[in-house]
Amino acid sequence: MKAIVTVIGKDQVGIIAGVCALMAERNINVLDISQTVMQEYFTMIMMVDLTLYSGSFEELQSCLDVWGRERNLSIRIQREDIFEAMHRI
Repeated sequence: MKAIVTVIGKDQVGIIAGVCALMAERNINVLDISQTVMQEYFTMIMMVDLTLYSGSFEELQSCLDVWGRERNLSIRIQREDIFEAMHRI
């Protein structure tokens, strides 16, 4: 299964490294990544492959949420099929 991860917040050192490390620790492969800084705000969207991830989707959501809150970032993850359905015109 693939999922979309979004990260938004004030720019700071280590956001990409931290999120990618969190994914790697859980055997989640980052397939694509796009990031930009708009003024002082960091935005990132990632497509990840959860095929080898052994935990629950809810556990991953919680882990990302906690990691983000500790750094004043908003981090969300959605299954790719749900993301596509929500953004279909």
